[in-house]
Amino acid sequence: MKTSFAALLKKEDCALLVIDVQEKLVRVIDGVDKSIKNIVRLIRFSKSVDIPVVLTEQENLGETVKEIWVETGHVHPISKITFSCFASEEFCRHIKNLKKKNLIVTGIETHICVTQTALDGIREYGVHVVSDAVASRSIEDKVVALDRLKQNDVTITTTEMLMYELLTKAGTDEFRKALGFLK
Repeated sequence: MKTSFAALLKKEDCALLVIDVQEKLVRVIDGVDKSIKNIVRLIRFSKSVDIPVVLTEQENLGETVKEIWVETGHVHPISKITFSCFASEEFCRHIKNLKKKNLIVTGIETHICVTQTALDGIREYGVHVVSDAVASRSIEDKVVALDRLKQNDVTITTTEMLMYELLTKAGTDEFRKALGFLK
């Protein structure tokens, strides 16, 4: 049964999920450079406003790309064989222990692991997929996946939209600290 969530996010209720941005996979992904750039921005932003970052890796696809792994502060990735992160017991335990209401979802591939994780996640969480921080091998797969997610009550957002939403107002120390991530 789906729980009701507030339309606007609050940073204290969120966790950032970075799904499977791995060396062997990124070589074949359309638009991956832009997605990685935005994921790095979101990780930096999340760390600046105390949003926990969760990293997953699909088995047999190599390690998380260096620029993301380094930005996380060398967070230990949760290894999985399943497409949906929620089919991994380790992932479920970890997410539950964070005690957050909302998941901000980024990663690869939009139409496989991101979609299956988001659709499983909406049973218990508000799920917000960041459209410019996800990617697939083909743009068509990404577009169809985002449309399907929207049809199933997953919120689709962008990197900049999300960051401004979580900041809530200008002129604060937190806002000034985040300015570098907003540009």
